[in-house]
Amino acid sequence: MKKMITPVFMLVMITANAQQHQLVKLWETDSVVAVPESVLPDLNQNILYVSLIDGGPWDVDGKGGIAKLGANGKNYNGHWVTGLNAPKGLGRYGNKLYAADISDVVVVDATTGKLIKKISIEGASGLNDITVSDKGVVYVSDSKTSRIWKIKQDIPSLYLEHVQGANGLKSVKEDLIYAQGPILMKADANKQLTKIAEVPESMDGIEPVGNGDFIVTAWSGYIYYVHANGSTENLLDTHLEKMNTADIGYDPVKKIVYVPTFFAKKVVAYRLK
Repeated sequence: MKKMITPVFMLVMITANAQQHQLVKLWETDSVVAVPESVLPDLNQNILYVSLIDGGPWDVDGKGGIAKLGANGKNYNGHWVTGLNAPKGLGRYGNKLYAADISDVVVVDATTGKLIKKISIEGASGLNDITVSDKGVVYVSDSKTSRIWKIKQDIPSLYLEHVQGANGLKSVKEDLIYAQGPILMKADANKQLTKIAEVPESMDGIEPVGNGDFIVTAWSGYIYYVHANGSTENLLDTHLEKMNTADIGYDPVKKIVYVPTFFAKKVVAYRLK
């Protein structure tokens, strides 16, 4: 015999699921981080790589770079990599650190900070986020041309186009999770596209937290928890404080979210509960 689910019961279930998680602040740096856009944790070394724009978000000015910061928020080195323009997303495979720098993907030795090469992306003018698959395939979004590029063995090819609001990327097994404005999308190994969820603001950073759930950010100052069933929670709202929430990093073992605050010039760490 089938049981009828009443609208009242459904409302109770939705309400119960409305706020299951929270972010608890652990630390924040002083306002010394030169316009941080992305944080990439190195869990083995207990450090954070931080992309530094240090100028206008799309200025080709040679002022940008990559910093190193202790995972405890201490020992900041803002001059580890210098001479870039406005680097944003970061990714890593083996000893190679990748940074999206307007029209180039910059490849850096993750141990020494030395520049290995630059991979130019044809027609690109707004390279934004980067992710690297467990097989070393690099994906990079171009927010200005609404495209996502794929780089295999240092050779770029167009992966997806007409992605309005292309920004955040995350490789998860055979899938590519990506931001299409406020819509969280999935492209499988055959490039079959599926909508996962939609949040109120256009997304920036994307991090999986297990069981098909994600934490995503909106640059204007919001962090959302996205459930596998498409429901969402608002975890953080700092837009009135003008504290941006850009391309986050995540430690899945300690459940720590590292937030670059862009114009607020800080990195802030929160524990996900």
